[in-house]
Amino acid sequence: MPASAAPPAPSQPALLRIGPYALPHRALVAPMAGVTDRPYRQLCKRLGAGYAVSEMAASNPRLWNSVKTSRRIDHAGEIEPKAVQIAGADPAMMAEAARFNVERGAQIIDINMGCPVKKVCNVYAGSALMGNEPLAIEIIERVVKAVPVPVTVKMRTGIDPDHRNAVALARAAEAAGAVMITVHGRSRACRYHGPVDYTTIAEVKAAVGIPVVANGNIDSPEKARDVLAQTGADAVMIGRAAQGRPWIFREVDHYLAHGTRLPAPTWREVRDLLLEHLNDHYRFYGEFTGVRTARKHIGWYLQALCGDRQPDEATEALRHAINDCEQADGQVRLLERYFADRASLLDTGIDQGGTQPS
Repeated sequence: MPASAAPPAPSQPALLRIGPYALPHRALVAPMAGVTDRPYRQLCKRLGAGYAVSEMAASNPRLWNSVKTSRRIDHAGEIEPKAVQIAGADPAMMAEAARFNVERGAQIIDINMGCPVKKVCNVYAGSALMGNEPLAIEIIERVVKAVPVPVTVKMRTGIDPDHRNAVALARAAEAAGAVMITVHGRSRACRYHGPVDYTTIAEVKAAVGIPVVANGNIDSPEKARDVLAQTGADAVMIGRAAQGRPWIFREVDHYLAHGTRLPAPTWREVRDLLLEHLNDHYRFYGEFTGVRTARKHIGWYLQALCGDRQPDEATEALRHAINDCEQADGQVRLLERYFADRASLLDTGIDQGGTQPS
């Protein structure tokens, strides 16, 4: 259906369930390394995301006491359900990692069979597992038996476009006890480039009786509607298109429920969301790490403000100043001055363009 076509009358499908958890909305946050930390997940949930999965946590017990892993599995105060994604290629270690995370508050365990990054695939984890179905199935079985919480699986269409086994693996995952499947509609070889294969996602949905979530290039409310219609999926998962645009989840939720677009957020609202996000981010990481990891988030918000336009000279200057700044209060003052200089824009809506695919 073209984006310009009149939307169909909104329907009210049954709430998507992951085990005992009924998700309130059909737009979910994709796990993204270095992005979906607790402050970001919490913000997205408040802005309409029905569910968010943590960054990928390693299954190797030697890494569990590292600062990075401890942050990735920190769910203190997070809106439920609390989900942790684990990655690895050893069934026993994956089962133990699942138990470790459940003991620390995880209510859902997600198994990563979709990451195409080399350092993950080189140890036969992530999407590399799709090339070894017996091992992939054994991991699912062991994890399901190890924990009393729901287990989900995120996968791709296959190793490459000529070897698509998502349907077979999804059937096997369901038989092994997985309660939900998310499919990124590209192969491991495609990484994040090229067209998305929504046909395979539809075939997975037709092949299993558990919920299926569609992922890949969903960057607008209209695209979410079209992908749900094309695939029959129960929900959509949004990744890169939500970077700097966490309000996309409420936009999708509203559009699916009512068939109309919400007004774009105003500059004032974006300012307030960004400063709130940064305050939580700094408290979570501490100043030294927080200032450095905040830079990418600030850049994404600034791109969202620019939409399809090229950043002006002042915005480019702000980017450089933010990246050079090594104090949290310094970054905040730079942003406050930037928005103060645009006082006449604060109550106007931002541009809607400028997204990138997920």
